[in-house]
Amino acid sequence: MKIIFIKKKFIFCIIFLAILFIILFCLVFPRISIGVDISKDSFLSEESKNKIENLSKDNEKIAYLTFDDGPTKNITPKILDILKEENVKATFFVVGKNVDSYPEIVKRAYDEGHFIANHGYDHNNKNLYKNDESFLNEIEKTDIAIGNAIDIPNYCSHIFRFPTGFKSPNNKKKKEHAAQLLKGIGYTYIDWNCLNNDSVKKYSSQQLFNNLKKSCKNKNTLVILMHDTKYVSDSSKVLKQSIDYLRENGYCFKNFYDI
Repeated sequence: MKIIFIKKKFIFCIIFLAILFIILFCLVFPRISIGVDISKDSFLSEESKNKIENLSKDNEKIAYLTFDDGPTKNITPKILDILKEENVKATFFVVGKNVDSYPEIVKRAYDEGHFIANHGYDHNNKNLYKNDESFLNEIEKTDIAIGNAIDIPNYCSHIFRFPTGFKSPNNKKKKEHAAQLLKGIGYTYIDWNCLNNDSVKKYSSQQLFNNLKKSCKNKNTLVILMHDTKYVSDSSKVLKQSIDYLRENGYCFKNFYDI
């Protein structure tokens, strides 16, 4: 019987190359490695659609941080810094024209593992609901802007958030019709069940924090609405405190890649 001796250097070399391959694979194909297809050639399964549309009804203590209306030059990077420091992945519902203005910020958010979702191109309901063509064009233009920013041709997030939310009474009939149009292009939509009212009026950091605590009381899965803007109030000033509070109360953080 032959006894084959393998040098330790050779073994270490094989292990090193294997680890290097895994790292490079995850860097080059970060979304494929977690089983997410974000192209127009794919469609959400009915199970995934139902999961997203009924997310706030889940009984697990999970917090989905979502930020609307960005990116913005001054606020979005601050939020990304905090999320990175806290090791929290969020979802950004971006406005297409802002993506065109700050593609490098969207690229950073994507590269750091945050989900980039569609919030329309202009955030203007008059344009959005003008007709079917206008609505679909807003979705497509935003997807194109995101795809250009993150170097993924044919990008499709599959998730849309209506400006002012689907459940608000404004443009109710038009939104119901638009929801059917979304189904036809492999999209679904989601609102929120928790917020700090940063878009309502000018609040102090403590007031924003108190608004969040009140809004999440007696709820399990949270879809939290904030804004990465400072058009009214600045949520970046209270984000770390909010994350700490949610963790202390038993919530873990996920984003829509995890669904």
